Amino acid sequence: MKSVLITGGAGFVGSHLADRLLAERRARVTVVDSFDDFYDPAVKRANVAGHRSNPDYRLVRADICDARAIEALCAEERFDAIVHLAARAGVRPSVEDPFSYVETNVRGTYVLLEAARRHAIPHVVFGSSSSVYGVNEKVPFSEGDRIGQAISPYAATKVAGESACHVYGHLYGLRVVCLRFFTVYGPRQRPDLAIHKFARRILEGRPIPVYGDGSARRDYTFVDDIVSGIVAALDYEATPFEIVNLGGARTTELRRLIELLEQALGKRAILETRPPQPGDVPVTYADVSKARALFDYDPSTSIEVGVARFVDWFRTERRAKPIGVAARVLAHGLRQTG
Repeated sequence: MKSVLITGGAGFVGSHLADRLLAERRARVTVVDSFDDFYDPAVKRANVAGHRSNPDYRLVRADICDARAIEALCAEERFDAIVHLAARAGVRPSVEDPFSYVETNVRGTYVLLEAARRHAIPHVVFGSSSSVYGVNEKVPFSEGDRIGQAISPYAATKVAGESACHVYGHLYGLRVVCLRFFTVYGPRQRPDLAIHKFARRILEGRPIPVYGDGSARRDYTFVDDIVSGIVAALDYEATPFEIVNLGGARTTELRRLIELLEQALGKRAILETRPPQPGDVPVTYADVSKARALFDYDPSTSIEVGVARFVDWFRTERRAKPIGVAARVLAHGLRQTG
């Protein structure tokens, strides 16, 4: 893989993928990111700052819904693949503002697929979500399960994205792999996500919100395992279209997750019980047998090890300069276009 376009590449998963492709694959990596204010853009600037002097790395500040910008970028450089990770994320915010999710997650995906078609970019990897399974009573979730039970606008937009990928694969011969991610966590995790938010609140002595009785179970997947799955999907050439789960293949109750954070941080959590939230599901659990068969995928980081590694990173970040100042310093001189 010589040249890869990563949308959302300044974010959590995207920046880790860029690290891997540059370090291990010697690929040329172009990142497109809008640096929107869903969370502090300084966090993203810090994520990408380490590559500012790498001649094989390029950062383009653009919105994936800007068809002209994406068209110009794809006309300028011959990409071997697109990894489409840019999206408006979050189940609960999508309930409050569904139209922005449709615009970014659906329209933006069509913009990328059109660019791939027009410029004969042969391979697309689409970042989907376990949320497409909705309230699925069959566990673990497998790719053949019915997905007409989405219970949030976010989930519905990911179903629509997968459908668009299938259409473009069928009509235009694009090779597309849709990857359903299951609760990704690890260093650089977004500050609004549970593990990061809980760790911060525990150390600050602030209560953490627990929606329901703490029995909700999630298939937490360490970011290194997810990135291994994405890289394998970039290498995959056997069939023209696939949907594949990438998860940790085990579930952890919310209350157990909190216990692990307490142990790693050396401090007890203050719990604030709240009613279950609209759009939340009681369990996510990935059947990864297909990923094992197609990609030799092997999620090897247990939740115990992964939480400890996250907390090590989290403590280091807190000892560093305030994120806004640090990110501005680190990002100075970063080559940007657009």
